[in-house]
Amino acid sequence: MTENSEYSPNTNQPAENPPGHREHIDRQLLHSEKMAAIGQLAAGVAHEINNPVGYVYSNLQSLGEYLSDLFRLTDAVESAASIEDLHQIRKSIDYDFLRGDLEDLLAESKEGIERVKTIIAAMKDFSHTEEEEFRYADLHAGIDTTLNLVNNELKYKANIVKAFGELPKIKCIISQLNQVTMNLLVNAAQAIEDFGTITISTWRDGDFVILEVEDTGPGIDATTLNRIFEPFFTTKPVGKGTGLGLSLSFNIIEKHRGEISATSTPGQGTTFRVRLPVHQPQEPADD
Repeated sequence: MTENSEYSPNTNQPAENPPGHREHIDRQLLHSEKMAAIGQLAAGVAHEINNPVGYVYSNLQSLGEYLSDLFRLTDAVESAASIEDLHQIRKSIDYDFLRGDLEDLLAESKEGIERVKTIIAAMKDFSHTEEEEFRYADLHAGIDTTLNLVNNELKYKANIVKAFGELPKIKCIISQLNQVTMNLLVNAAQAIEDFGTITISTWRDGDFVILEVEDTGPGIDATTLNRIFEPFFTTKPVGKGTGLGLSLSFNIIEKHRGEISATSTPGQGTTFRVRLPVHQPQEPADD
């Protein structure tokens, strides 16, 4: 193993198992790991939701005060003795400021609600544990869904750079690929000690698409790199990881008849590469 180490487990063939046994175990492990991952992210997701909900609530309080002032003005239309009285009320409530701030409050509140809707939609898409059928899906949309879900895990650790190429839709179980993307992104963020960069790159390579997640962390030594796809192997402290994330990611990619590999240079970072077929076997090439 050279200084710039590379490891791909896809050449290792699994032992024979009874028909359906491995699929059943993989399904159970995938469900367990996904639930564990969602639980781990719950605090971050709650923060992501509480932040916009907090300022929407604050804006509603301001809106209530502004409406009281506006009602004073509209009620005075019926009772004011003169136009001058209306002008005085208009001036006392600082009508011009109030009008401009109302527009800002509404725009900010709408943005906050849209953010909450986006997070909830990401949770819904991510948690489709019952999905088992291969369908054509947009890999970029899946990546964006996952980024919305893990935003709180990433934003304090790294700038996210998206270098997306032109990709066709691919035949896949997109919720499972989202799980792989989440594992790679969270691992990349946790590998960065202070603050760095995570680059997500995609491109087409013939009948395959490539997804790379590269971090600027300290890198992985050759010995550890050889074990990262082993079940229950983890370098994280107790309680910080199950040791199943990369192992299950490997199983998911293998199920999709793809490949996953990792390269790392100590002191420079780590890159995970996923190679997936556009079509599953016996699927016609229709693009």
